[in-house]
Amino acid sequence: MEGNMRSEVDLLAAVTVLGVLEQAYFALQVIYARRKYKISPPDTMGHPEFERIFRAQANCTEYFPIFLSLLWVAGIFFHQGVAAACGVLYLHARFRYFRGYTQAAQGRLGPLYASARLLWLLLGLAVAGLLAHFLLPPSRPWVPVWPFWLLGAH
Repeated sequence: MEGNMRSEVDLLAAVTVLGVLEQAYFALQVIYARRKYKISPPDTMGHPEFERIFRAQANCTEYFPIFLSLLWVAGIFFHQGVAAACGVLYLHARFRYFRGYTQAAQGRLGPLYASARLLWLLLGLAVAGLLAHFLLPPSRPWVPVWPFWLLGAH
């Protein structure tokens, strides 16, 4: 891979690897809880602490593909640095969500709302970047003038 291409996606790649490591950590917590409470796969019921850990990991895993997709689209079509910063904040919120959920089901709510807001923000950045990519001529800078161009104020 050419050095220039790497610099265009290096932050996105770093956040992606960080996210994969976080997912691995969550999976390991389920394994440790299975051993601690003697719950063998495929069982998912048992001690309430195990059930919370299992659900927290499953919930984080369910949203991970959505997060990765939005991270990369926002990073490539909007701005890598902004998307990567949102990505790090999202991963932090998911970590807080996981920790809060493992302690008590109510402990997940604040971080859940924070991570949802960050996903919506990434979605907005991705959509803005794609709209600019498809609707604006390549010679026009789009930040922050593209909304005015779309409204006809050329």
